[in-house]
Amino acid sequence: MDYFTIVLIGIGLAMDAFAVSITSGFTLKTFKVRYAFKIAIFFGAFQAIMPVLGWLAGNSFRQYIEPWDHWIAFALLSFIGGKMIYESTKVKQTDMKFDPNKLLVLFSLSLATSIDALAVGISFSVLNLQIIGPVLIIGLVTFIFSFFGVQIGKRFGKFLGNKIEITGGVVLIGIGIKILIEHLVLQ
Repeated sequence: MDYFTIVLIGIGLAMDAFAVSITSGFTLKTFKVRYAFKIAIFFGAFQAIMPVLGWLAGNSFRQYIEPWDHWIAFALLSFIGGKMIYESTKVKQTDMKFDPNKLLVLFSLSLATSIDALAVGISFSVLNLQIIGPVLIIGLVTFIFSFFGVQIGKRFGKFLGNKIEITGGVVLIGIGIKILIEHLVLQ
């Protein structure tokens, strides 16, 4: 898998964290750069750790599913993308008492927005990809998106709504289709 595709996967995965970062920025009573940095560190770290866990789990059963690996990667990425699109259409209430600077809240948000990255790690495993480069890219992309997301949220949070998550979902589905087509064409 080329680095451009991995960056696109990173962007797709970062959309949940980006949307939550925008919400976090919107809910902050006072904005400080260190708040944006703290949120971005948490989201980026979790987005980098979860694919490693998925990759390790996937390596334990890869030999059993190798003949269908491209279909599994397609299904996982399409499911994740579809789930992101579906969830973006639900009406979400923002509780203004929510404080993204509290450690437990930040930990919970980081975990919730990175669950999809676990499945992507499994996809990387079934595709027999090395994990270090992709997780560094995914973590960095998520860090950047989250950092700027907090700042955007502070300024424009009301206007963006669910468009960010829809875009991320479409990107992940597109990558799943690309993996499937590449495998079918090369076979």
